[in-house]
Amino acid sequence: MGHSTGAHGETGHGGQAHGSIKEYVGGLIYSIILTVIPFAMVMMDVGSPQLKVAVIMVCAVAQIMVQLVFFLHMNTSSEQMWNTTSAVFVVVIVAIILVGSLWIMDHLNHNMLMGH
Repeated sequence: MGHSTGAHGETGHGGQAHGSIKEYVGGLIYSIILTVIPFAMVMMDVGSPQLKVAVIMVCAVAQIMVQLVFFLHMNTSSEQMWNTTSAVFVVVIVAIILVGSLWIMDHLNHNMLMGH
């Protein structure tokens, strides 16, 4: 029942990593920054609509990575390989859904404006 200390915090029962307060606070700060940037751009009407969408998408993907690394403690160790593989799969699926949704909405908007 002993605990060993690894590179990313302590490892408990079953090999689950437990982060330090410093890691959680760092993750929280990154999450807040990645939320405030797109929110501020939209509220202050900074940049073109395409730039806003691009910034929102980049911040969303970065937010996913922050959540995975800081809160779910995913890393490249061999014990985490299945978790990392499934996380990459989820990120790819989310990217396909986001890009596909934006593409569909853009074409719908274009077709609706041209139809009248």
